[in-house]
Amino acid sequence: MKRIYRPLQPPVIQKGQLQPHYDYREYEPCDGLEPYVACYWTSDFSPTENTRLHRIIPDGCIDIIVDRKAPSFTKGAFISELMTSYEVLDLTRPQSLFGIRFFAETIHLFLRDPVSAFRGSPPLLDDLWGSEAGLLVEEMMDAPGIRDMIEVVERKLRRCLHSHSSISEGLLQTSISYLYAAQGNLSIKALAETICYSERNLRRMFQHELGVSPKELSQIIRFQAMLQSLYHTPPAHLTQLAYTYGYFDQPHFIKEFKRFYGLPPSQVFGAKPSMNVYS
Repeated sequence: MKRIYRPLQPPVIQKGQLQPHYDYREYEPCDGLEPYVACYWTSDFSPTENTRLHRIIPDGCIDIIVDRKAPSFTKGAFISELMTSYEVLDLTRPQSLFGIRFFAETIHLFLRDPVSAFRGSPPLLDDLWGSEAGLLVEEMMDAPGIRDMIEVVERKLRRCLHSHSSISEGLLQTSISYLYAAQGNLSIKALAETICYSERNLRRMFQHELGVSPKELSQIIRFQAMLQSLYHTPPAHLTQLAYTYGYFDQPHFIKEFKRFYGLPPSQVFGAKPSMNVYS
């Protein structure tokens, strides 16, 4: 199953900002885990005379993050929440992280609680997996390289999937699949009619499972789809791009971009003579 939704993060988009003391990389999952895992990633930082700003933007995913410099295995892994706004971290200390980026609609297959249960207070993986979390982190730390570490992780993820004797698409997964297909440009009313569900129950389901509304997630998916377009084939005019992705006009698009990214498009992608509509 090939994914039609591929989220982007600033270190990938703004490659020119990478420096020798700051390294971010992404790795593809194996074919069997592609429906569940967007990517694996590493982030390493060694402080110099200057600090480093690390920007994170909403991508509709939830991450299990392993701190490779943690003092203990049981405290070495934690879970991020489903972000709805950008965050900028001021890096001042050495950092070495490994992340597993899960799609929101399938992470329930790997956790014992819905994502909404820890929104606002991301838990340690040990709180959800018990001793299995510490054993996983220990085995990861013993791996000689990143690829070996990924093999350790994928063995664990396959075991999680195997414990679910029947993996069928639930209503949440079906709903988000429609949002992916529409690149987020689908009203909640239309989505509810498509899956033969009431708008009220649709909102309740999203809040219970993810802690966000279907409208919030659709806006994030649309934003990420637009980012992919800008990243791969920047258009000559933003007005055209705005209409393509269902924004009312160019100012609406720029406002939404700043809301999720924290910067205007021109600062992220650079202004060109033919793209003077950036602001």
